Amino acid sequence: MDLGVRWKLHGDGKSPAPGAVVRPDERLTWPRTVGLGAQHVVAMFGASFVAPVLMGLDPNLAIMMSGVATVIFLLATRGRVPSYLGCSLSFVGVAAVIRADGGSSATVTGAILVVGVVLFLVGLAVQKFGARIIHAAMPPIVTGAVVMLIGFNLAPVTATTYWPQDQWTALLVMLFTGLAVVCLRGFWSRIAIFLGLVFGYLISWIFDLTLGKIHSADAGGKVTDHWRLDLSGVSKADWIGLPTFHGPTFQWSAILVALPVVIALVAENAGHVKAVGEMTGDSLDDKLGTAISADGIASVLSTAVGGPPNTTYSENIGVMAATRVYSTAAYWAAACFALLFGVCPKFGAVVAAIPGGVLGGITVILYGMIGLLGAQIWLHGKVDLRNPLNLVPAAAGIIIGVGNVTMKFTDTFSLSGIALGTLVVITGYHALRAFAPAHLKTQQPLLDEGTSSYDKPADGPGRP
Repeated sequence: MDLGVRWKLHGDGKSPAPGAVVRPDERLTWPRTVGLGAQHVVAMFGASFVAPVLMGLDPNLAIMMSGVATVIFLLATRGRVPSYLGCSLSFVGVAAVIRADGGSSATVTGAILVVGVVLFLVGLAVQKFGARIIHAAMPPIVTGAVVMLIGFNLAPVTATTYWPQDQWTALLVMLFTGLAVVCLRGFWSRIAIFLGLVFGYLISWIFDLTLGKIHSADAGGKVTDHWRLDLSGVSKADWIGLPTFHGPTFQWSAILVALPVVIALVAENAGHVKAVGEMTGDSLDDKLGTAISADGIASVLSTAVGGPPNTTYSENIGVMAATRVYSTAAYWAAACFALLFGVCPKFGAVVAAIPGGVLGGITVILYGMIGLLGAQIWLHGKVDLRNPLNLVPAAAGIIIGVGNVTMKFTDTFSLSGIALGTLVVITGYHALRAFAPAHLKTQQPLLDEGTSSYDKPADGPGRP
């Protein structure tokens, strides 16, 4: 059985030939491949380490399981889809809602584990029936609205939890990160979030030295005099040791909050597979279902031991585009690096010590970018918001999701925020479509242009 772990040397092994790319089944020399693997780990540092901290999960376990998830993905896709799997930011809002309702880390991981199972089943369905089933149920107007409300639902977390801890540091970090994203080029622009974290650490340290303690809310919400950067946990942490594991618990209320994220994950996967296929020149349409299922299995395994969910990372697509190296050997090297970082508690303590003000500046941009990805989906799908069939369900669902509107059905069961907003968008769109006049239905196809090739006949050019 070909598991995609054999690579041919590309040219002289030093760099891609002019106008050529290093294909997934090729590699450069091993020292260069290992270096590229390290570069991929750095590229996902910022977002993948911020996410578990925001979710209240062990960052050491997060990085370790990202390595395991990447290995699972590479094996499942037989090395044809180069990708690194890191902690998904789509679940940050879900975790915040669950914890606000009194849920523990076990409740958070239990809800996300169920999402992983559903994602796995969606992948199997796509393998059997094609992507049409996804896009018939979730056309671009629906997918974009759900992604948007998930991102913007996080705004109160930044405004009430992180920003007040140190508003001036948050402002400086926001400005620096924004400049890094816009002004830097190539690889450096891909690690702008990581650079923002480093800048925030330095600013917090300088402010502590020059201004002393700050009087503000701490991480627990209590207003006290405290240091912005507290590294006491780093000195106490061991250099080598296993992260903290815990099992999941399952609550229906938490599961219902988390389930809408499936829509965002399917959209992420479809976009990733399509982008990699276009860059490498290979049709990867037949691997879409496998990629979705692999993400689901990886997330189930990670959350089963107390880690965060994992999904494909767009930051690493940028690294591949900049280097023209799509070798899956580099991702195997990256997975090995992640496993090594995962057994270094001191490294996790450094991540866990990120000051609240720094997170405030980072999340202002990060959460907004998540929400605006929904708008990008609309633009890519040529969604006409002048059409009331699109406008009404999206408008209602987004306001419900962002405003955290609640519908109470019984004393023990209610729907609010992300869950209720998603339900309104999906059911509202299809219910309105059933009664809408014909001219409103024909303005937009059910399949968006970016994924229509997935549904060509098996003997057509869309299938290898």
